[in-house]
Amino acid sequence: MVAGVALTLWISRTTLNLESFMGAITATGVAVANAILLVTFAERSRLNGNSASAAASDGALSRLRPILMTSVAMIAGMVPLAVGLGKSGEQSAPLGRAVIGGLFFATLATLLVLPAIFALVREGAHTRSPSLDPNDPSHARAGA
Repeated sequence: MVAGVALTLWISRTTLNLESFMGAITATGVAVANAILLVTFAERSRLNGNSASAAASDGALSRLRPILMTSVAMIAGMVPLAVGLGKSGEQSAPLGRAVIGGLFFATLATLLVLPAIFALVREGAHTRSPSLDPNDPSHARAGA
């Protein structure tokens, strides 16, 4: 995400400033929301009996359209701001440029890299959740 912001600002010859930092923060918020959505659905699929790699691809495929819709809508909404037309348009243009670059690269990472990381991390994980009840026989401190 940060690489996307930096690359977009470098290509557009825009300096790092308060507006571009606000754009990076905005892109981060949308990217994190998309990532949480994908991981939640992948974990739900894994808990239903799929392997971690199958759950990761299932999560990515089932959330592909909502993630793309959110990202494309945000990027399209930032294009007029990034162009910087008008009297004071050049002042707020770095915000739009940072959001566009950051969100573009974050969306690619969410859809392509995150499922692979999920599959690697969750491959050997148990599907049962630990009990918080100390009287449960499967609890680590049962009978202590």
